[in-house]
Amino acid sequence: MHQVTTTFIKRLRSNDQAAWFELWQTFGPVIRAQLSKWGRGRIGPDTVQDLSQETLAALSEAIDRYDPERGARFSTWLLAIAKHVLGDEMDRRMAQKRGGNAPRAASLDDSWMGSSSDLPVDDAYEAAVFRAKVERAISLVERETEFLDFAIFRLRVLENRPGKEVADAVGVSEPTVSRRLARVRELLRQRLAEVVETYSFTDDERTEPAKQGLRLPTQAPTAQEDAEFDDAVANVYHLQMELRAADQAESTRADGSRLKG
Repeated sequence: MHQVTTTFIKRLRSNDQAAWFELWQTFGPVIRAQLSKWGRGRIGPDTVQDLSQETLAALSEAIDRYDPERGARFSTWLLAIAKHVLGDEMDRRMAQKRGGNAPRAASLDDSWMGSSSDLPVDDAYEAAVFRAKVERAISLVERETEFLDFAIFRLRVLENRPGKEVADAVGVSEPTVSRRLARVRELLRQRLAEVVETYSFTDDERTEPAKQGLRLPTQAPTAQEDAEFDDAVANVYHLQMELRAADQAESTRADGSRLKG
């Protein structure tokens, strides 16, 4: 693995709470959506919330056994642990239904580390993991840039508003909009490269930005490349916001269910 990824793994292994929170904030909605999909109505939103927390706990116990030489993708790593946690829950429910004692939780073996895992990883899940990485990069950029600069980026790229309209809205000239936007775009490319590197265990994962239209050129990009990058970012961002909205709705349902209980 590259140095950035190795550093992240070391932070998790040392129980760095900031690293765990970062992981959860970034990929929590993806895992919860996958648990809901697997549950197929058999588990409610409150159970999904609980299992997503258990996934993180199980992950913390497994991190010391992670072997980068086995070839598992980062997304496979998350998915395997979530499946393990869900399997334990379904086994417990089945035992209760039969009137028996709940079985002891199965141990999380190391088969998930192999690249040939038979996990049901589909394109929708992989795309969701990638979108979470892009959202993470955007959030980092928002923290680092001036308010006006990010406002221009949000209006021009994420909301796809014309340059003149953006200039009028923030009270600057169109050339100023272009200059400030270029500054944010350059930083976003840098942060995206770093985030992808952090959450990538394989070379295949590191090529995902280019596959999704988010090319990270080593030389000065052309105007066309910038436009394509902006369009790809906006598309990924809006899809991720849809996932966030759905996740928030499920969280609200779970809170309501607990209150009624």
